[in-house]
Amino acid sequence: MTIQELEDKVWVQDNIRIVVRAAVNTQIGDYNYERAAQDNWRVTEFINKRLYNILNSLEVVVIMGNGEQAHGANLLRSVRSSYKI
Repeated sequence: MTIQELEDKVWVQDNIRIVVRAAVNTQIGDYNYERAAQDNWRVTEFINKRLYNILNSLEVVVIMGNGEQAHGANLLRSVRSSYKI
């Protein structure tokens, strides 16, 4: 899976916008989750549980609806609701 594929899959499946700081065609592990991450997870928990192992120390950030980087303590519920107008 490429970085671009991961970013797209997380957006479609988890309704969370992430940006990985690497070339879009960089190859990484697969994102093998069938369900969206829980609303009550914090951003840091989401990154640690779902992305840390497949990104091999690449930097990743979660983006809020206003374009700013989400704080690690933000709940995914808040991140997701920030995309809605």
